[in-house]
Amino acid sequence: MLVVAAHPDDCDFGAGGTIAGWVDAGLSVTVLLCTHGEQGGFDDANREQMPAIREREQVAASGALGVKDVRFLPGHRDGWLEPSWELQRQIVEVLRDVQPQRVLIQSPERGYDRVQASHPDHLAAGEAAIRAIYPASENRYAWPELIEQALEPWHVNEIWIMAHPEMTHSVDITDTFARKVAALQAHASQTGHMGDQLEKLLREWGTGVAQLFGLAQGRLAECFHIMDLG
Repeated sequence: MLVVAAHPDDCDFGAGGTIAGWVDAGLSVTVLLCTHGEQGGFDDANREQMPAIREREQVAASGALGVKDVRFLPGHRDGWLEPSWELQRQIVEVLRDVQPQRVLIQSPERGYDRVQASHPDHLAAGEAAIRAIYPASENRYAWPELIEQALEPWHVNEIWIMAHPEMTHSVDITDTFARKVAALQAHASQTGHMGDQLEKLLREWGTGVAQLFGLAQGRLAECFHIMDLG
């Protein structure tokens, strides 16, 4: 499995419980971040230290979910992310290296019910990932130099999309919810000010999704739009 997101903490907010469940099921998960999220944090944050801080936090957060392979792409500025050819090429390189059957990405389509989930960097990361998955990763002529690096074309079977305007699938995360909370607590530069409110907010979100998809009372869930590429 490959998870592609714009910033540290994005995939933990959107899919932390689901990712933990995949790990528990014995699946190998790689988390790929397009930026270091250096614009995050608050006014008293050390801006020069922020990239390193957020990288350490993401490694710790992913560790709480059981993910050991965390990667950051070089050369992309937080807040300025675009679905450029270079970003697409970098994602293709990771796709061919990891060879995932399933890729979890952010939505390239804006949702207007909660605009925070449609941060411009999220949209750019989603668009670049979609383009990288199809057709570029499958096309040996897209970047011929990757063939010379022994990175052969790779076909992805499923795309899971976070924060899509039309969610089609829910995942019960009740049993992995505590690890989702721990992962987001590890992003202390972003969530430390929330205290106990962080878990309360996450529980409210999870309860709302579970109710929307008809899960039993007391269950918690995350939701996605799933594309089957065959």
